[in-house]
Amino acid sequence: MKFLRVGICGLLVFGVSAHGGVEPWARTVLESGAALLLVAWAAWVYLHREEQVVLSPLLLPLGALALIVAAQWVFHKTASAYDTRTELQLLLADIILLFLTAQAFRTLEDWKKFVWFAMFFGFVVCTFGILQHLTFNGKIYWFREMRYGGIPFGPYVNRNHFAAFAELFIPIPLVPLLIGKVRRERLFVVGLLAVLQIAALLLAASRGGIASFGVELVVLVTWIAMRRPGGKQLLAGGAVLLVVVLLISWLGVRQITQRFSAMQSLEITSGKRASMRADTWRIFLDHPVLGTGLGTIQVVFPPYESLYDGKIVNHTHNDYLEALAETGILGGLCCAWFLGAFFANALPRAAPANRSFAAALQFSALLGCLGFLVHSLWDFNLHIPINATLFFVWSYLATAKIDTTVAVPVEGRFRARRRNS
Repeated sequence: MKFLRVGICGLLVFGVSAHGGVEPWARTVLESGAALLLVAWAAWVYLHREEQVVLSPLLLPLGALALIVAAQWVFHKTASAYDTRTELQLLLADIILLFLTAQAFRTLEDWKKFVWFAMFFGFVVCTFGILQHLTFNGKIYWFREMRYGGIPFGPYVNRNHFAAFAELFIPIPLVPLLIGKVRRERLFVVGLLAVLQIAALLLAASRGGIASFGVELVVLVTWIAMRRPGGKQLLAGGAVLLVVVLLISWLGVRQITQRFSAMQSLEITSGKRASMRADTWRIFLDHPVLGTGLGTIQVVFPPYESLYDGKIVNHTHNDYLEALAETGILGGLCCAWFLGAFFANALPRAAPANRSFAAALQFSALLGCLGFLVHSLWDFNLHIPINATLFFVWSYLATAKIDTTVAVPVEGRFRARRRNS
C-alpha cells in the first residue's frame, strides 16, 4: 500500500511544518487527511478482498479512552463541550493514523524506507532550526509573526516542543550506528544525521529536552555495556561522542549556558510549575471519576490557581496529571493500560537488537518513546497534535510484528517454478 505510506509520511511532514499542527486550520488538515486516508484504505480493501487487517495492541486502550471522552461529551460531563469535542476529534484522528500505520508498514523493507525518511526528515528540520537560530529575526520561517509570543526553534513556536521532536528522531540514526547495524559506506552519512540532530537539541536549550535525551543516552549506554559490544561499536560510539564534544566546543559552552539563562527568564518558573501540579491534583480530587472533560484545563483552572502571575494556564506542564484531571480515574486507567501494553510488547522485540536489524529499529523507537514519556513529566507534548501523532507512530514501530521475510517477485517465482518442473 504505497499510497498509504506516502499519505502518512505526507501528513507527518505537514504537521511538523505547520508549527506542530497547533492552529485550528492545521488540525483540520490533519484530521481530514486521516479521514481521507481511511476512506482510501477501505476502498482498497474492498477491491482486494484477500488483504488482511492488522490490529495493534495499542488500539484497545486508546479506543477505551475515546469512549470515555465521548461519554463526557454526549452526557454533558465536561466543563466545555466544545473543547472536549475538538480533542475527541484529534484523538480519533490519531487512532485512525495508528490503525493505518499498522496496515501500511508490515515488512522490514517497509520500515527501512520509513526509517530513511525519518532520518532525512529529522535532519532537514534540525538543520532548519539551526539556521533559523543563527539568523533569527523574531519571526518563524523569517516571515511569520508570533502574535502570542513564544520561544521558537525550527517550525515550532516553543523550543520545548521541538526538543520532543528531536527526542523521537535522534535515536533512529544513533542506535543502529552505535550497535554496528550500519554499513561501512553509510557510516559517515548516518553519523552526520545523528550529530546534526543532537546539535540542534543542544542549541534549542530545552532543559526538559536535554534531560530526557540524557535518560535516552544512559539507557543506550547501559544496554550496550550489558551486550559487550565489539571494537566496531566502541569505535563508532567514540567517534560520535568526539564529534559532539567538538561541536559543543565550537558552539561554545558559555554561549549555551547564557542561552539557558536568557530563556529561563521567559519561561514559567519552577515555583509556578510546582504550584500548577498541586492545583491540578486538587482538580482531580474534586472530579475523581470522569474528570472535568478532555481539553478543559484552561476553563477549570482559574478557581484552583494558588500562585497567580497574570498569565493564562492552558496546560499543566505535566501530561500525566493533566490526563488525570481531565479524564479522571477511568482515563488514567486507560493511559496506564496503554503504557503497560506498550512496554509489554516493545521490550521483548527490542531485546535482541544487537542480532537483528529489525530489533535495532524497534529499540531505537522504544528509546525515543522513553525519552518522550520522561519529558512529559514537566511538559505537555502530548497536547501538541503532531508530536502526539509521531509518538503513536513510534510506539507502533516499537511494538509491531515486523515480517522479515523477503518477498519474491512474480518473475522470480515463475523462474523458480520452471526450474523445479
